[in-house]
Amino acid sequence: MSPGTNTLAGAASPYLRQHADNPVHWQQWTPQALAEAAERDVPILLSVGYAACHWCHVMAHESFEDDEVAAAMNAGFVCVKVDREERPDIDAVYMNATVALTGQGGWPMTCFLTPDGRPFFCGTYYPKAAFLQLLSAVVDTWRNRRDEVEQASERIAAELQSIAGALPGGGPEIAPTLCDHAVAAVLRDEDTARGGFGGAPKFPPSALLEALLRHAERTGSTQALDAVRRCGTAMARGGIYDQLAGGFARYSVDNAWVVPHFEKMLYDNALLLRVYAHWARRTGDGLARRVAGQTARFMLDELGEADMFTSSLDADAAGLEGSTYVWTPLQLTEVLGVDDGRWAASVFGVTEAGTFEAGASVLQLRTDPDDPDRFERVRTALLAARLTRPQPGRDDKVVTAWNGLAITALAEASVALAAPELADAAARCATALINLHLVDGRLRRASLGGRVGDSAAILEDHAMLATGLLMLYQLTADDAWLTTATRLLDIALARFADPDRPGRWFDTADDAEQLMLRPADPLDGATPSGASSIAEALLIAAHLAAGDRADRYRQAAAEALQAHSPLLAGAPRSAGHWLAVAETAVRGPLQIAVACDTPGSSLLAQARRLAPGGAIVVGGEAGSSELLVGRDRVAGADAAYVCRGRVCDMPVTTTEDLAAALAR
Repeated sequence: MSPGTNTLAGAASPYLRQHADNPVHWQQWTPQALAEAAERDVPILLSVGYAACHWCHVMAHESFEDDEVAAAMNAGFVCVKVDREERPDIDAVYMNATVALTGQGGWPMTCFLTPDGRPFFCGTYYPKAAFLQLLSAVVDTWRNRRDEVEQASERIAAELQSIAGALPGGGPEIAPTLCDHAVAAVLRDEDTARGGFGGAPKFPPSALLEALLRHAERTGSTQALDAVRRCGTAMARGGIYDQLAGGFARYSVDNAWVVPHFEKMLYDNALLLRVYAHWARRTGDGLARRVAGQTARFMLDELGEADMFTSSLDADAAGLEGSTYVWTPLQLTEVLGVDDGRWAASVFGVTEAGTFEAGASVLQLRTDPDDPDRFERVRTALLAARLTRPQPGRDDKVVTAWNGLAITALAEASVALAAPELADAAARCATALINLHLVDGRLRRASLGGRVGDSAAILEDHAMLATGLLMLYQLTADDAWLTTATRLLDIALARFADPDRPGRWFDTADDAEQLMLRPADPLDGATPSGASSIAEALLIAAHLAAGDRADRYRQAAAEALQAHSPLLAGAPRSAGHWLAVAETAVRGPLQIAVACDTPGSSLLAQARRLAPGGAIVVGGEAGSSELLVGRDRVAGADAAYVCRGRVCDMPVTTTEDLAAALAR
């Protein structure tokens, strides 16, 4: 990697490869890049984005592909490109700096750093003219007012250190009342007219919906279940959901879920598959069941690759945002003919005025059509026509954590939808992921085209994969899944737990690359935080593992929940997954062990269907798993043992008695 060249062609990230032909002399984040900045005595220009990011593409076209801008960048800076999905640790550090300096964050993220990595100026998207002015101003300041740079970088570094991992101490006890109060606070913020929480832009509140479902199952709350129904229905009926092929876009630019930002992310769809599957299992709602099935199919068909799942589909196609997905009345008629075209326009809300740019409309499905056969014929024809359009690019990077989310969602959806093929897909993914991403006993973050990258896995990778493997263990009773899951949890406890603050977790391992600070963000965002995810995995594993290991997991899970109870008390909307895990914890968690001679036991199948979200369900012969030690069939009949924490009911042998036991 010699100075003065673009070195991204060999990157393991499709996003970085998108910039391999730029005239900018991009480098990856390496010690060599920082050393070059020190040797040349120039700042580092750090640009962070991801492959499906629309505004990242805009800035690339306007500036990074422009010779004038590239010349200024190359002359004054060492230019470093980072894929935030491949290096979330770097992204976290400098996003905190960007938010601290500007009050907001986003991608593309543009940061100017000293050669040792301290930020002194940060921002996001800049149009070409403004970016050129900024480059000139930064170069002038660096050369002529270096003391200002040093003062700014030292001030920012000190501020970031002071807020790193900061949580108030002495939070309330993890108890039903805390969960009740947190749910009440969340429900006060609901947009009851349009579904969801907050205003535009509106993001799918996946973790909150899962928490509300678990709360409804624990308490019988109709208010919580109604909030799930309103939001789930509004999203499934709106433009954020692909009415032709299934799958959810990243977010809605409006407050009514009509016009999406069109990229589709694996993590969103995995999290929402879990929600819709649990909603369908809990209520039998037909819309929830349909959307769960279609979302699983989208993941398998559009994001599946070599038994694993790739990261995302782009927002743009042929340089135009949303061009694959939007329609005009004329386009519908051209594909379907006059009668079906008019009918489709009515069904999908396509008008002459449009809901998107240039009079085009995003398809919505506000009500189910009264002629399902006609609808299916129209949908099939439109999807076939859509496939002739330019298609969005796909980020083929395989990320460990998001595949872990997919494994969990598919395993749980297989039960909710009575679709064993989804569990099979989850098992194939887990096998492929472990074989590729577990290298010399340590987990890696990502791979591309069957080649694993160098980036070390972070806390969320260990936690989310472990949770997925524990779900597979419950479905299959295959000890290999439990063995690998506990191996990952042992690594997490050894390498990521904060030794000075019980219950707190770092996002990077103690032997990972040392950045200007060690990230430790407990807040749940687009995905659950690493800390809340490890709490979930530990809570499950504590009841599946044996002996001292189980005790260690139980204590670590309890400490994690207790350390983060202030979030549930003060900011539950930013702690949706913490709330879901807490709802499970205050139930014990609920455990159902079914003693049976065959995996096809009808009582075991019913236990899985009746079990609330977060419950632990195992089945098999007496002694075949930790929860079945000393538990056998009763009078020749399969028997279910229902426990809450360490307190167990008498065994039951009928599905009616099991349902009654779970309702208590």
